[in-house]
Amino acid sequence: MSHHRSIVSSLCAVVIFVFSLTFSTGVQAQDGKALFQQKCASCHAIDKNLTGPALKGVEDRWPNKADIYRWIRNSAALIKEGHPRAVEVFTEYKKVQMTAFPELKDADIDAILAYINTPKPEPIDGDKGGNGVPVSNKAAESDSALIFGILTIILAVIALILLQVNSNLKRLSDDADGVPSPEPLPFWRNKAYIALGAIVLFMVGGYLLFQGASGLGRSQKYQPEQPIYYSHTVHAGVNQISCLYCHNGAMQGKHANIPSVNVCMNCHMGINEYAKGPKLYREDGTEVDGTAEIQKLYQYAGWDPATKTYNGKGSPIEWVRIHNLPDHVYFNHAQHVTVGKQACQTCHGEIQKMGEVYQYSDLSMGWCINCHRESKVQFTDNKFYSIYEKFHEDLKNKKMDSVTVEKIGGTECMKCHY
Repeated sequence: MSHHRSIVSSLCAVVIFVFSLTFSTGVQAQDGKALFQQKCASCHAIDKNLTGPALKGVEDRWPNKADIYRWIRNSAALIKEGHPRAVEVFTEYKKVQMTAFPELKDADIDAILAYINTPKPEPIDGDKGGNGVPVSNKAAESDSALIFGILTIILAVIALILLQVNSNLKRLSDDADGVPSPEPLPFWRNKAYIALGAIVLFMVGGYLLFQGASGLGRSQKYQPEQPIYYSHTVHAGVNQISCLYCHNGAMQGKHANIPSVNVCMNCHMGINEYAKGPKLYREDGTEVDGTAEIQKLYQYAGWDPATKTYNGKGSPIEWVRIHNLPDHVYFNHAQHVTVGKQACQTCHGEIQKMGEVYQYSDLSMGWCINCHRESKVQFTDNKFYSIYEKFHEDLKNKKMDSVTVEKIGGTECMKCHY
């Protein structure tokens, strides 16, 4: 009997060992990501400077890793010692002292550095026409969920097999000892198996129902075909036309506004053919004749390019709306663009690399709330925030290094729902 138990114990140990090897790297990376978001993300990004420097390649900028540990735990001490790199960073970033994290151990800092140095997937995957299509984070998450699901099923099957092996070994042991054992029930009549199956089905069904219900009304990646093929790659990317030239309402009001035909004609009265730009392709791979699309614009405008006069037969362009929020949600473009100093790409993605525009973000409540929790308010030289005297005093006295939207009520229900 003890021999049989030893076999089962060995099998369990092997399964646990394989499981730990499979997930150890992922867990360490996940820990590094969690620590980065919790401790670093409010002041640092990986690839760009924020309140503090970009963290990519940080190990190359310091003499040794021990100094990095000391800097993270107590930057003031290194500055006081006159450490060259510490003084350089302190001076470069307007003598704003880095928050001390004495609670971080060497292993925690190593996990953060490992996350920073882990190659990130390219956000743009060029298609036939060079029109970048962002690779959704949800796609990567979906792939991970699928892998974890498959591994979970495999482990569950192994566990059931081990249970069955244990049952058979027990029966054999009882038979050897002369102990009568009842006839085993088939699994479809075993109440424990039936109950377990019902619980699993209930949980899976509930998860799928929740996912389906939470996605109702969302249209991420929605990319309708428009009456005129308008390439943001050409206008905002190649020709560097500011988004606010066409969508000037974003600075002054709730809506960004779709430009009128007259705005288009300001340029295209003189530009009547597409000759020098990159080739244009639709999502299905068919090439677009840019000059023919300009002729469509002339038809909507009622413009005769031969006589350079309007013929009075124009009509509005019936653009298909892409981004839409529920009626009970309040969103003001001017509050985000003018006051919050947010770039259009924050919500709309790399619009300057899109051919036909699609909805980049899911625009869910969770997505907005997370942005409010992480985004820093531009307090400097911004009269809109002059009423927050306490925050200005705390910033001046270095009691806090930044103010997020959440701290000024950006996660309160009544800010967005009225």
